Amino acid sequence: MAWFRKEKKPLETAPQDKRVQTEGLWTKCESCKRILWKKDLEQNLLCCPKCNHHFKMSSEARLAMLFDDGKYAEHDAGMTSPDPLEFADRKSYRDRLKAAEIVTGMKDAVRVGEGNLDGKPVIACAMEFRFIGGSMGAVVGEKITRAIDLCIEKKLPLVIVSCSGGARMMEGTISLMQLAKISAALARFDEVKKPYISVLTNPTTGGTTASFAMLGDLNIAEPGALIGFAGPRVIEQTIRQKLPEGFQTAEFLLEHGMLDAIVPRAELKTYLAKTLDFMGAWNSSDSRK
Repeated sequence: MAWFRKEKKPLETAPQDKRVQTEGLWTKCESCKRILWKKDLEQNLLCCPKCNHHFKMSSEARLAMLFDDGKYAEHDAGMTSPDPLEFADRKSYRDRLKAAEIVTGMKDAVRVGEGNLDGKPVIACAMEFRFIGGSMGAVVGEKITRAIDLCIEKKLPLVIVSCSGGARMMEGTISLMQLAKISAALARFDEVKKPYISVLTNPTTGGTTASFAMLGDLNIAEPGALIGFAGPRVIEQTIRQKLPEGFQTAEFLLEHGMLDAIVPRAELKTYLAKTLDFMGAWNSSDSRK
């Protein structure tokens, strides 16, 4: 018979509120595969501090970065798609719109803001890739067209930041009509002699590239951005040839004369302010230099 009995006590654990929570605080760089502390990444404007890979940026963060003190007035935020075709595949289009709205807090894939850039007024549009791939439907076309019309009315310069997979297939021909609609609005805008700068980010493809993204008085891009109409895999399957290395990257397009400049994100606001001033964006004479 044992002289004593050793009682097994459960291991003491720290109270739940005292545990160090690390889940969701780290992320992996898509380019160099380094593990990054999210706060460091955010402080570096979502650019990898190791390899300078530019992560996708939300439309809200994009406009906050461009406008002074992050302040701007948003236009037409409540516009929603009427689902004109009552489209459905594995999920109805209406359900996809609701899901995207929950994720982004937006009604559609572009945000339009009016505010000051380096102390001077400008209107900027930023596309939201998290909203059905930043695809362009009737609402995106209407909001950008209204932004252009507002620039015409107020004689203000325009900046559009593209991040899009192209036309939205759930709206069919109605989506494709937006290419001509926005292009026609830009032709009217040209008459007021104010500059339009197009900023292409990763990715900018399809109907977005085929219309307003490449129609700027100045077309600039972020480093490494994928820019094109059809994707490289589709092109290779069509022409049955291997594409050149780096094909459809911003650097490839700059080398072949399709872009005017590549501007790192940290330098973008300063670059836009100086360029718009050089182009006579705020001249009372309404003439470009």
